[in-house]
Amino acid sequence: PNAVARSMARGRTGILACLAPNVTDYTFASIIEGAQNEAREHGYFLLSTTAPDHATFDTLIDQLVHSGRADGLIVIQPYIEDHSREVPEDCPAVFAGGGAHADQEVGSSVVLDDIAAAYDACQHLIELGHERIAMITGPLTEVCVQNRLLGFERAVHEAGLRIDPALVVEGDWSAAAGHRHFSRMWSRPAIRPTAILAQNDLMAAGILRAATESRVELPAELSIIGIDDIPLAAYLSPPLTTMRQDFTAIGRRAARLLIRSLTDEGFNHQHELIHAELVLRGSTGPRPA
Repeated sequence: PNAVARSMARGRTGILACLAPNVTDYTFASIIEGAQNEAREHGYFLLSTTAPDHATFDTLIDQLVHSGRADGLIVIQPYIEDHSREVPEDCPAVFAGGGAHADQEVGSSVVLDDIAAAYDACQHLIELGHERIAMITGPLTEVCVQNRLLGFERAVHEAGLRIDPALVVEGDWSAAAGHRHFSRMWSRPAIRPTAILAQNDLMAAGILRAATESRVELPAELSIIGIDDIPLAAYLSPPLTTMRQDFTAIGRRAARLLIRSLTDEGFNHQHELIHAELVLRGSTGPRPA
């Protein structure tokens, strides 16, 4: 059968589009891979492209949605500014990743429970006896960063501890940011933490490297925990304790929701919250005496 003719008869293209800030970030690429695999299993093709800013996003909406080139959208949007405003209300859409909002009016969403992930990570450190806990965040313009900061603050306050503003610093998701911020903290003995929660594993890797260079004994003198569980985490020295989130599963669930919205006339918007899992390794231990 002629695929183009069948698509015209159905009024569908059989193509789904996925818009992401970039396709090189491990998080985004893994979500796209999961969505692509799920789409293929249901007979759809997934077209992935980058929308790093609002102007590009608007142009892609015109090219993909208004032109009828794609049946629906998966939007990976981490920023506080909400792209759901640019998506037409009649366009099937699923928002995936840290920028998705459970209360958004357009489309469905699949998002990590970032508040709980950071809360559980900080709670692990508190249970080990740590009281001076630092956090290195991602860019504060991202929704997941604000939520992870909220989870961290909640755990600290519930434990009756105090947050030292000097120990909560903004990074950029890179190993270099973790390296840089640890070096600054450790150069000031009066504010040195006994544990650091990095909002992603790459920054935690930079902290591990800087601590090793400073001859800090891990985890006897300093505990480090990340969020993500990237493949590299288990091979760092020491192996990194982290909060595991399954990016590929997030992509699969996003694609599954989108396909259901296309094929099930009774489908209503759904908002799925994914929970992270604590993975214990060698980078965390009891508070130093």
